[in-house]
Amino acid sequence: MLGEFMEQDDQLSSSETASRKASDTTQGTNGLVIQVENVTKAFLTPDQGTMVALQEINLDVPYGEFVTVVGPSGCGKSTLLKLIAGLTPLSGGRILYQGSEVQGLNTKVGYVPQESKLFPWLTLEENVAFGLDSKRYSRQEREHQLRHFINLAGLSGFEKYYPAQLSGGMGKRASIIRALAYEPPVILMDEPFGPLDAQTRMVLQDELLKIWEQKRQTIVFVTHDLVEAVALADRVVVMTHRPANVKDVIQVPMDRPRNIFEIHRQEGFDEAYGRLWNIFRHELNIKR
Repeated sequence: MLGEFMEQDDQLSSSETASRKASDTTQGTNGLVIQVENVTKAFLTPDQGTMVALQEINLDVPYGEFVTVVGPSGCGKSTLLKLIAGLTPLSGGRILYQGSEVQGLNTKVGYVPQESKLFPWLTLEENVAFGLDSKRYSRQEREHQLRHFINLAGLSGFEKYYPAQLSGGMGKRASIIRALAYEPPVILMDEPFGPLDAQTRMVLQDELLKIWEQKRQTIVFVTHDLVEAVALADRVVVMTHRPANVKDVIQVPMDRPRNIFEIHRQEGFDEAYGRLWNIFRHELNIKR
């Protein structure tokens, strides 16, 4: 599994990785990797009207933070990720990434959509290596990254398998490490575990945290699951109904590392979940 990886980084030393991350950090503003400033997103409707999905959203995300985003269905959580990734244009405001305004496709972030989206004609190792082809890795470094992340994901022995030959959970792991392998400072994850069964979901949550605790890349993670939101995050961003705004941001007072399989017993969970549910039920107009 993901936690059972080699501590040695072979050709890529930890000092080299640290220096690269330090270099990345200096490119941001005040230690912030993402700054969402008064962002609005509107869509044309079939009758040529306008539907406002996001309205004057403001959000700052520091380097190395794990942020989850929750909100009512259809409120624009996924749209927010797509705006940060530069996959769709803004209607107003601006988004800064490492201090520079996002204008067009943001190739410096990793993006994990709801579906695995593996290329069916490529093997597992070819899928994971896909992002590495856009960077100037030597052949030795490329092979190291492949071996390291495939081992990290517990997928050794399946390198030559095609996506159709993998289980749903294995395909999801491959999709995640494909985004992680080229080590972008930020990973955007759009309900990556949504369609999985409860047991596989918990295993992958645990494995994702183990990877994150080693690499400390910034993660912005959209979910409908309030327990998942609290279990994974340093902070939980709560969005309102459409047109969505940020209703509140909850700090999660739980130590790391966390035991996903007994997360309800961890000190601080009840406090964070209780506060989150109290905010969320008011947004959904649910009475006690």
